Amino acid sequence: MQALRNFLRNPTISIAETYKTIREINQIHSQLLVNGFHNDPDLVSKFAASIALKHPQNIDYSVQLLDQCENPSVFALNSLIRVYSKSSTPEKSFDFYKRIVKSNHKPDNYTFTFLIKSAAQLVNNNLGLAVHGTALKYALDQDPHVQSGLINLYAEMGSLRDLKDLFFSINNPDLVTQTTMVLAFARLGDIKFARQLFDKMPDRDVIAWNAMIGGYVRFGEPLNGIKLFNTMEMKGLKVNEATMVSVLSACTQLSALDAGQRAHRYIKYKKLQINTTLGSALVNMYAKCGDINTAMNVFGGMKEKNVYTWSGAMGGLAMHGYGKECLDLFTLMQQENITPNEVTFTSILKACSVAGLVEEGCKHFESMTKEYGIVPKLEHYGCMVDLYGRLGRLDEALRLIQSMPCAPHAEAWGALLNACKIYKNVEMAKLASRKMVELEAKNDGAYVELSNVYADFKNWDGVDGVRHKMKSKGVVKIPGVSIIDSS
Repeated sequence: MQALRNFLRNPTISIAETYKTIREINQIHSQLLVNGFHNDPDLVSKFAASIALKHPQNIDYSVQLLDQCENPSVFALNSLIRVYSKSSTPEKSFDFYKRIVKSNHKPDNYTFTFLIKSAAQLVNNNLGLAVHGTALKYALDQDPHVQSGLINLYAEMGSLRDLKDLFFSINNPDLVTQTTMVLAFARLGDIKFARQLFDKMPDRDVIAWNAMIGGYVRFGEPLNGIKLFNTMEMKGLKVNEATMVSVLSACTQLSALDAGQRAHRYIKYKKLQINTTLGSALVNMYAKCGDINTAMNVFGGMKEKNVYTWSGAMGGLAMHGYGKECLDLFTLMQQENITPNEVTFTSILKACSVAGLVEEGCKHFESMTKEYGIVPKLEHYGCMVDLYGRLGRLDEALRLIQSMPCAPHAEAWGALLNACKIYKNVEMAKLASRKMVELEAKNDGAYVELSNVYADFKNWDGVDGVRHKMKSKGVVKIPGVSIIDSS
């Protein structure tokens, strides 16, 4: 009853702080009715807004209150737009925007901040453009919060041209807007423009630095990512877990174990918390850089693990030939009630392949759909082809490829080709290599594989034929290179 007494003493206070349970909500609502406060639209609006913001699970209660209110405030309607923008039904935000338009009120910057967020969730280009146009109509497009929302909206739409037009239309963008723009372009892969914006920023926080480092790493420029991290560190800027996840990912891409070990020591030196994301990145780096023992030590020392951590450890074991150990780890994962995902099953199927466990591999492959509702993807079919191929069951591997619900990819044919070369099946090897050439017409590696097949079986006319075909199609063999870790 204390919540009710507080409310009656000062009905204009922040109502959200006066109750904790649905029972107290009902008590306050009843008192509103008894004391005639239900005819006060301002008070009812605050009450409905407080319920929506403090207890979004009771948003239907808020909706019912506002339905009974003749003229709810913009604040209340904005509150409903805000809550729905963060929900699984963001389209409902627009119902309350329409109520604002139909009322005596005008939408404000908060209206569009959350309305834009809803549009971004729905990823509907026409709707997004309409919302932007309406913000222009109400002259709210220069509000920093609206601008940041529009940047995120166009980023979700994947529209780089519109994103650039938007940025150049902003007068004196503040730090938040500039950072949001760097984030958007780095996420969409226009790293060059993102870096131009980044370099022009008079002040850069850790979010901007992380966006650039992560962008470089995500789009295949790991060395630039590490260089930028070194600059960040030399400037004495504070790094966080997200920074080091990108750095570890860069080390993984470069297979640079020494650099990865230095990054790990740096994490310890800075006393960063090894959460599931950072721990998973460490496990992945050590496994893919060849140090499976340290990878498993990191995994074993983690207090919390999620499905990505388990899958990464299992993938590392399978990669290093520890198929049985990988399957044992999967059993432990199930005992921890962790639900496997697509990556988990890729690791499991690879483990079955290296351990030569065809029947167990088939069982897991079937369980993906039957037990977990996961539709097998190309990589899962590729693993199964490799599993059959390693044991010389080439006909079954070929039948699996031909039965795939989608067009077989080059990796599946490549797995079959490798098996054919091991088991000297020249006709099937020719078929597999021809399919690879068809799928990757400009890939010199596919032609080289076909040429090698002919050479392995002393078919020199076939070798010459492949060379002439490469020449006629303008395919040039790229010379091999080596990468030296100079970090």
